[in-house]
Amino acid sequence: MTKFLKKDQLSSSWYEIDAKDAVVGRLATIISKIIRGKNKNTYTPHMDDGDFVIVKNIEQIKFTGKKFQNKKYYKHTGYPGGIKETTPEKLSEKKPGEILKLAVKRMLPGGVLGKKQLSKLKIYSGNEHPHSSQNPKIVDLNQMNNKNIIRN
Repeated sequence: MTKFLKKDQLSSSWYEIDAKDAVVGRLATIISKIIRGKNKNTYTPHMDDGDFVIVKNIEQIKFTGKKFQNKKYYKHTGYPGGIKETTPEKLSEKKPGEILKLAVKRMLPGGVLGKKQLSKLKIYSGNEHPHSSQNPKIVDLNQMNNKNIIRN
């Protein structure tokens, strides 16, 4: 018999990730698993049981290959002929955290639950962030391999 947690039984913790020299897609998969709560053994798909993630040094994030210049992001204004495109190079000049936020957003479910989970992602340029009072756990990307994603 499967047991589901109630809202008052949910608990969330904080994780801190240094994005220096991290690849966007691989970092986004780790973040999305933490935000959705898939690293916990109490994971429930229809509930927001995830943890908060702080990402620092976002301006030093990397792409593999020539994706930084050649990859295209599209959006549509809703009007005829209103398709707009941009590259990560242009996007990082205006909003450096938007690249990672888009990658994580596309790995989360659509709708209200995905928006609520995405609000648990905090992205900062530089080494400082205002969430030190939450005592976040440090996630070391260099020592992490594919089989050992964060476990509690």
